[in-house]
Amino acid sequence: MTHATHEVFNQPLPLVDVNLFDINQPLQDAVRFNTPGLDTGALRELGRTVGSAEMQNHARLANVHTPELHTFDPYGHRIDEVEFHPSYHALMGAAAGAGLHGTPWSKNEAPTLAASPAALPPEGALASRGGPSPLVRSNPHVLRAASFMLFTELEPSILCPISMTYAVTPALQENTAVYADWGPRLTSRAYDPALKLFKDKPGVTMGMGMTEKQGGSDLRANTTQAVPDGKDDWGERYRLTGHKWFFSAPMCDAFLVLAQAADGLTCFFLPRVLPDGSRNGLRIQRLKDKLGNKANASSEVEFQDAIAWRVGDEGRGVPQILEMGTRTRLDCSLGTSALMRQALSIAIHHTRQRKAFGKFLIEQPLMKNVLADLALESEAATALALRLARAFERHDNAHERLIARVLTPVAKFWICKRGSHFSEEAMECMGGNGYVEEDGHGIQARIYREMPVNSIWEGAGNIMAIDLLRALRKGDVAGALQAELAPARGAHAALDRMIDALPTRIDTLANETEARRLAQDVALALQGALLAQTAPAAVTDAFCASRLGGDWGQAFGTLSARADMDAIIARAMP
Repeated sequence: MTHATHEVFNQPLPLVDVNLFDINQPLQDAVRFNTPGLDTGALRELGRTVGSAEMQNHARLANVHTPELHTFDPYGHRIDEVEFHPSYHALMGAAAGAGLHGTPWSKNEAPTLAASPAALPPEGALASRGGPSPLVRSNPHVLRAASFMLFTELEPSILCPISMTYAVTPALQENTAVYADWGPRLTSRAYDPALKLFKDKPGVTMGMGMTEKQGGSDLRANTTQAVPDGKDDWGERYRLTGHKWFFSAPMCDAFLVLAQAADGLTCFFLPRVLPDGSRNGLRIQRLKDKLGNKANASSEVEFQDAIAWRVGDEGRGVPQILEMGTRTRLDCSLGTSALMRQALSIAIHHTRQRKAFGKFLIEQPLMKNVLADLALESEAATALALRLARAFERHDNAHERLIARVLTPVAKFWICKRGSHFSEEAMECMGGNGYVEEDGHGIQARIYREMPVNSIWEGAGNIMAIDLLRALRKGDVAGALQAELAPARGAHAALDRMIDALPTRIDTLANETEARRLAQDVALALQGALLAQTAPAAVTDAFCASRLGGDWGQAFGTLSARADMDAIIARAMP
């Protein structure tokens, strides 16, 4: 007679088959604040899809079965192809189908506002609190931003080519001939992974190639050379010889890359397959073995007489690439905010099912403090990231242009910098179970490995802090910042003190070594002001008291006992 050695109990069930939009009240409120009256039907449908067990299994498989490089075919022909697991393509198809790539740039794309006028708040109600008027035009980029966040909770790695396609699509318009051919396919919701001529594909993706081994973020140190090679239907043609040290998503259909032309660093359009159907001279040397971001193929490449077409004037490559970089930096902020929400949701879901010392973990006073503290950080990140997305939406507005200029480096710096610390604490809420991956099932461990990438890529912390200083020297950015903060005056004494102190600090900052501190404080002030306009008093008071008032320790879980932790956790409950 045999006996089981043990019975499995007190082990939480996974968080699957849930609607990730319906269970995310902070995201719903941030969407409502930035786009009043928006019909959220598409977000609810996407939330259901990305929260399903089926799609979560695709995410697991895409990370377990990582991309493989095939340099040659069995007969010795150079092919330079990356093979992905079918689940990767399922995820890419879902992301493209949700319009997360170039779709918002389509003239045919316009999210619908709520049909009933009664669904709209009174005219000017949100505008008086710093939000947009409910009668502003549709905001496809805010909808796309919220959708991007929901999809990140499913799988962030595959969003690299999606994000780059979003960023490069408007820049490509500087070559009208190329854009005329490629634009409709870049804004299509179709996904076709085959490496073939663009004319034979219903939809395409694009990437970017900037950094080289000797320069990194110092793009002017690039050595790749571009030599004129005549002119054709797509304009000025060149041949490129050189390399790229980080070349993400090499199976995209085309790339915008930087190379040195006669008049300086210049932007070029480089397709994988040339108009005559032949393969371009892009050689994939190897795939990067990264800490995280495993489902995405990042590579090193060489250009061997690769044919490319000029986009914009010679010598304007850096400002063109920086314009694209601002949009990928937006996605870094959105992505980290979403990963915070995912880590928090899993931690709360675990602690409300797991017992220790006679109570559910979520009932233990210290665990309450940790979860409430994480919830504050998560909601503040969501509020700031969606506000930045709205600024990108309205570049016809002078205030929004200035806010986009200052918020981009601030949000990228602070939100992404907080990600790894946040993820480690959320993992600790689950103990050893959070640390174990177990064939891809341990999502907290995957989140932890993913977190540093958004901070490092597209401009690391120092680059963002310096970019903030650069932004503050152009136009009345300080005045725009004060106008942005003004609607929250009176919400909390600590917030008022920070708002009052910022102008002097901005005017007198002469030492670059203090730039990180300024970026941090601008981010915290903006987060506090946004929470004052979108969140319940329990959230706003605890955030301002801890982050701005100093009533906080040096780690998560050090909120004052005066904080209404039950209310904060209830709001964050998945």
